[in-house]
Amino acid sequence: MLKKIVLASSLVFASATLAAAHDEEALRQSPPGEPYVQVSDVLPLPEFIPGLGTLFVDPSSLPAGPFLAYDHDGKLSATIYMTPLDDLRNGTAYDGLGIGSHEVSSVDIYYNAGHPGVEKPHAHVVLFHDTDAKGRLAQ
Repeated sequence: MLKKIVLASSLVFASATLAAAHDEEALRQSPPGEPYVQVSDVLPLPEFIPGLGTLFVDPSSLPAGPFLAYDHDGKLSATIYMTPLDDLRNGTAYDGLGIGSHEVSSVDIYYNAGHPGVEKPHAHVVLFHDTDAKGRLAQ
């Protein structure tokens, strides 16, 4: 009986691991698919924002995101969170946020005064997914 429980647990864990890997694989190339929408299709923002790239977001995850950032070739380059400063000051926690890729080579955090979609002053937290990502998004 113990063997069956261990085997069943192992299969469940392996299935969950494969599902997570499959989901991450599906996000590697633009467009990421449902439930993500291209930010420039729903807000008055350019298709490619220098420094951030072409952004996709699941509208139900706003304002924090994650926003998936793709370079000009459609490669996932960064995951971005936009956390309103007032919300953080008032004790809001943004727990369990999704991530585009588990590979992170560097992180930038900086202030933004607000823009369409996240109008309040907020912090951008940018997780770059490879060493060249920041350069590809800058162009």
